[in-house]
Amino acid sequence: MTMFRSLAALLVLTFSSPCLALASDWEAILDEARGQAVYWHTWAGDTRINDYVDWVKRRVRDEYAVELVHVKIDDTGSAVSRVLAERSAGNHDDGSVDLVWLNGENFAAMKENDLLYGPFAEQLPNFSLTHPEHNPEVVTDFTLPTEGYESPWGKAQITFYYDAAELEEEPPRNMAQLLAWAEINPGRFTYPRIPDFLGSTFLKQALIALTNDNDALYEPVVQSDFETVTAPLWEYLDALHPHLWRSGRQFPANGPELRRLMSDGELTLAFTFNPAEPAAAVADSELPESTRSYVLEGGTLGNVHFVAIPFNSPRRAGAMVVANFLLSPEAQARKQDLSVWGDPTVLDVTRLDAETRSLFEQRSDNPALPPPEALAETLPEPHPSWMTALQGAWQARYVDR
Repeated sequence: MTMFRSLAALLVLTFSSPCLALASDWEAILDEARGQAVYWHTWAGDTRINDYVDWVKRRVRDEYAVELVHVKIDDTGSAVSRVLAERSAGNHDDGSVDLVWLNGENFAAMKENDLLYGPFAEQLPNFSLTHPEHNPEVVTDFTLPTEGYESPWGKAQITFYYDAAELEEEPPRNMAQLLAWAEINPGRFTYPRIPDFLGSTFLKQALIALTNDNDALYEPVVQSDFETVTAPLWEYLDALHPHLWRSGRQFPANGPELRRLMSDGELTLAFTFNPAEPAAAVADSELPESTRSYVLEGGTLGNVHFVAIPFNSPRRAGAMVVANFLLSPEAQARKQDLSVWGDPTVLDVTRLDAETRSLFEQRSDNPALPPPEALAETLPEPHPSWMTALQGAWQARYVDR
């Protein structure tokens, strides 16, 4: 882990140089963007996120005369596949994807196949508000340097939540306690079906806690003995599955469906990748006021999610304008608002002026929010190749056999 942090520090020194574009260059980009229709491919599995994107559409149309088209997708991999197919067909300058919401294995796949335009992130005026020299996570994606080929948009960290009115005892604080709790409370916990990103993140969280070779997770999977490293995970899941919702024979499709099962009272304990999601759901009367949140002992996985521009986008100026707006204090503060989405900001709020900083103030006594200090210990994501390998192994073990 020390090696990973040292690498991240080196990356910051490399990519935190002054903005490459002069003010006049950005004005030229703004002029070119006017009238462009930007096709933004994003995961559309949550109403709050879709409503936020609708707001972004209105703002960039009014402010910059950019027509943002929300292309709703179930899996970011479909956007990656489309761009790859266009490259294979010789379409190098008239692509159908202008902006894509991604991170992890999807960024790695696009980068490996030369499917990204850039570097562009440092040309965005608002990128400097992330202060990457102090926040290496905004220039590092699942151990990989972003090198300016994607722009940070939001943060995520695994957070567990439960109904305190139903769960009188202390909730499980580690993976061993979770298994013991599930055995005593059968059918009251589950995780989303793989390859859903939240379900896959649960596998990685469990693997980090259970494996005897943690360092292997931060190198490409081909450099390790996959079977040996992951053996404790499969042993754990084999023991856990019979005690899950519907005895582990079915799994919810994604995080919103997991939240719905909590809302319907079918589950007592669940988890999310957005620490503010339970509090936002309480505000929407989707979860009971007795909902409480916490993180596991020793920390939980966290990451930054980004937007990127495909290499063959014909509307790159418009895509850059949208990416820059997404980094504006206005857009970041609205995104973090519990009544809107609750997605944490990537801006370094401590370095904003007092007036701008006040936009990000929110109640700290909300009982459905984990205390800020609980989120201080964030576990870095493994190398992206591990996610793909784990998904395949899970499918082979629990679906294909």
